[in-house]
Amino acid sequence: MQCLGVSSKVAPDGMTNLSSLKIHIYADGAEISGILELAKNPLIKGFTTNPTLMHKAGITDYEKFARDLLQNIPSHPVSLEVFADDFAEMRRQALIIAGWGKNVNVKIPITNTKGQSSTSLIADLVKEGIIVNVTAVMTLQQVEELSQVVSPSLTSIVSVFAGRIADTGVDPVPHMAKCRDLLKDVPAAQLLWASPRELLNIFQAEEVGCQIITVTNDVLAKLKLIGKSLDAYSLETVEMFRRDALAASYIV
Repeated sequence: MQCLGVSSKVAPDGMTNLSSLKIHIYADGAEISGILELAKNPLIKGFTTNPTLMHKAGITDYEKFARDLLQNIPSHPVSLEVFADDFAEMRRQALIIAGWGKNVNVKIPITNTKGQSSTSLIADLVKEGIIVNVTAVMTLQQVEELSQVVSPSLTSIVSVFAGRIADTGVDPVPHMAKCRDLLKDVPAAQLLWASPRELLNIFQAEEVGCQIITVTNDVLAKLKLIGKSLDAYSLETVEMFRRDALAASYIV
């Protein structure tokens, strides 16, 4: 895919090449066993979670889950999210969560549920040396506002939900390129491609200049397909159709 001067990353055989990627892949989930298994994979450079994923996983004790996770993942960056809607309470939670481990990145939503911007809170946390991961970002205006409050020297993460943007019919590639440009004067700010929908998004995020992409288990499971022969894949697909037709005993 080509857009705004972005070219496809391809290996000599025309297939996408995982080994040449510079982007950091963060696994997104809330299942401890799965996280620990993924931590063994050198491709995985960090972990993120959120209250929705934790709720779906049946987690009821936030602090216990977080401390168990951090005890087992002591070196990879781990993003843990505040869940308050009031900015004063968000700040209180952020300071507590940050204290759970040196590798914690505190996720702060770009607004509260009233649509009020959290940039003032983010600015305060950055001044206190908290590594923030600003989540649920979608608009260029939000990214521009963040560029004014994050530090040029302290790491911060700007998580732009490219997958959700794509769900609205908007091409996320040029959008993310504009986000990258808006952050060019704050070199410590890392642009994260969030909510990917397909494996190709990893390569698109790399080419557009994102430093991080969060990847869910369903997309991670497709990593083994990188470099796969399309002839072989075509044949396997035909074999699948034939096998299932026989299993269903279809007749005409």
